[in-house]
Amino acid sequence: MGALVLMALITCSTGVAAAQEIVVGITAWPSAKVSAYVIGQVLAERTGVTPVYVERGSVGLLTSIARGDIDVYPELWSPNLDAAVSRAGAAVTVSTRSVTGKQGICATRAAIDQTGIKAVSDLTNPDIAAAFDSDDDGRGELWIGDASWFSTQVERVRARSAGYDQTMQLLQAPEDMAMAAVDASVALAQPLVFYCYSPHHVFVLHDVVMLAEPAFDAAAWQLVAPAGDPDWLEHSRAETAWDVSSLSIAFATRLKTELPAVADILGRIQFEAEDIAGMSYVLQVERKSPEAAAHEWLAEHRARIDGWFE
Repeated sequence: MGALVLMALITCSTGVAAAQEIVVGITAWPSAKVSAYVIGQVLAERTGVTPVYVERGSVGLLTSIARGDIDVYPELWSPNLDAAVSRAGAAVTVSTRSVTGKQGICATRAAIDQTGIKAVSDLTNPDIAAAFDSDDDGRGELWIGDASWFSTQVERVRARSAGYDQTMQLLQAPEDMAMAAVDASVALAQPLVFYCYSPHHVFVLHDVVMLAEPAFDAAAWQLVAPAGDPDWLEHSRAETAWDVSSLSIAFATRLKTELPAVADILGRIQFEAEDIAGMSYVLQVERKSPEAAAHEWLAEHRARIDGWFE
């Protein structure tokens, strides 16, 4: 009897020791909270690893991968994080499979109809900006992103470069608060402008339009990292629209040798724009948890998942 108990303990202990943990990072992007659990579950099913989830800011997540603390970055946005990826060097591998995206400033239909706004540059017009002033402080309000997003820093630069930082109050807040403001503004037919990106459920839920801007010109962009220059904002410029964006899975390069099966799977996963928009919709509109949303997505896309590995 004692031998059986000892054998059971040894077997249990060996199983725990053999269960390799994979640390998946979770950023503040709504869809990334869901895709992180999708990726973790696919890895668990296909390789037997145990996924562990850790929340980090965008840049901090890359730094953690380079240090060896985190293994997977679910949705790495480019060009937003290109400089951070370069700093991480060979420690980070970015999948060649990606989803195309866009970033800019959006206006609700009420904003367009009531103010005639068509372009981001129109926000420098005090008369137009006044239509977005809800607190009577003399400037309109413009949500530019979550404080932890790199894109929020860029939006500050873009506002300063175009001049609408003088006419608009640039607000930083969690995205769920901003989307609640969009919902309320649409329901009340009140004008609103806000930072936006696609794929995102807001384009499915509401009639919103991305405002026109001069086409991207790399020569018109110079971004200085805040960590390296206290006057980074004054020394930066971004005078045109964003470049075409993409989001990809990134992971620790060491996985290629330490856990090649995991690295292979991470390089095969291919989300579509509709997936990303749907994930954010389920999280922010249907108010489901990331785990529940991921479970639903996995159940509905089994054939596609199998196709990734054919």
